[in-house]
Amino acid sequence: MFCDDKKGEIFNQKKRENEEKTRNTLCREQKSFLCRLCQGEELQSDRDETGAYLIDRDPTYFGPILNFLRHGKLVLDKDMAEEGVLEEAEFYNIGPLIRIIKDRLEEKDYTVAQVPPKHVYRVLQCQEEELTQMVSTMSDGWRFEQLVNIGSYYNYGNEDQTEFLCVVSKELYNSPNGLSSESSHKAKLLQARGLRM
Repeated sequence: MFCDDKKGEIFNQKKRENEEKTRNTLCREQKSFLCRLCQGEELQSDRDETGAYLIDRDPTYFGPILNFLRHGKLVLDKDMAEEGVLEEAEFYNIGPLIRIIKDRLEEKDYTVAQVPPKHVYRVLQCQEEELTQMVSTMSDGWRFEQLVNIGSYYNYGNEDQTEFLCVVSKELYNSPNGLSSESSHKAKLLQARGLRM
């Protein structure tokens, strides 16, 4: 008999701990609909025979909402429509998630509207002793493309070294109207986020 009482006590304690974890997760965003349900505010929502709330929403999109509340990160399957998750985030009034999804959608729209990148090439002439340093110090988006030997002079001294042409390239992204670059778009996104705070 003592064993059964002990098991029941442990079960009830675990049940209370799980309920507390669930409540903490759902109340992570204080202004959300889910937090208000947990706090017992009178909301216009039906309940089933066990007292569980009946919320007429698409369960497909609730997983990302719940995981965001648990972990603070938006993780979506590749086939999950961000717009559907946004609708649910707006319904449940989860502000940080709404901002994250809207930013992702803006970024996606911007990427789709982009004109294909232009490839800019540069040809640099260098001697053999300069080649390693030049290739290793390329920055700002420049990539090594090709190395062309233009001189076959090779002496073991410093005077006559082989010369090379080093071809490097860079992709330049422009908006359809040709006025803004990728970096100015990111600046606009940051300004928009600042205005929302």
